[in-house]
Amino acid sequence: MARMQRRPWLHGLALGMLLACLPAGMPAARAQRPFVVWSPTFRHGVAPAQRYDGAGCGGRNVSPRIEWSGLPPRTRSLALAWFDRDARSGAGWWHWAVLDIPAVAQGLAAGAGAADGSGLPPGARQLRNSFGTMGYGGPCPPPGSGPHRYQLTVWALAVRRLVLPPGAGPAQLAARASALAIGTARLQVAYGR
Repeated sequence: MARMQRRPWLHGLALGMLLACLPAGMPAARAQRPFVVWSPTFRHGVAPAQRYDGAGCGGRNVSPRIEWSGLPPRTRSLALAWFDRDARSGAGWWHWAVLDIPAVAQGLAAGAGAADGSGLPPGARQLRNSFGTMGYGGPCPPPGSGPHRYQLTVWALAVRRLVLPPGAGPAQLAARASALAIGTARLQVAYGR
């Protein structure tokens, strides 16, 4: 029996013919970018504008600018929560909670956390924070308690509206959003005084 010779040029020709048969303009497969969140406001820590206005914290209580990218393809809305993991209460401290942010939003502008919600995208709504007020409440750790870790979590959801019981707070939002999330992104900032 005669032994077949290998012809590498023949393999190249066959591959070239196969590629020529593919439709023109066929898109190349793209890897999904990771879902990430960041804030240009926190380049150098927590500025006075973002600190709480009260309790000697000397701030203006303006919510930071928040941006995100790489949303999962089925995202229909987003929710976010800003949480101090190191608050003395033992249960942490909720500084801000927003839900029903439309998936077309690429972030929230600085000051979007005003109590009246006027800076939020249409349809988005806020919950009462641990200060007992609506909207954003800035960092205000007790003097000498060391740096606190403030974690911003953004959840990508496959639902347009997140259903919560009447009077629900940020902890219920976080639990429900975590259970339904198709993607989660986090940002952590440290601040102490």
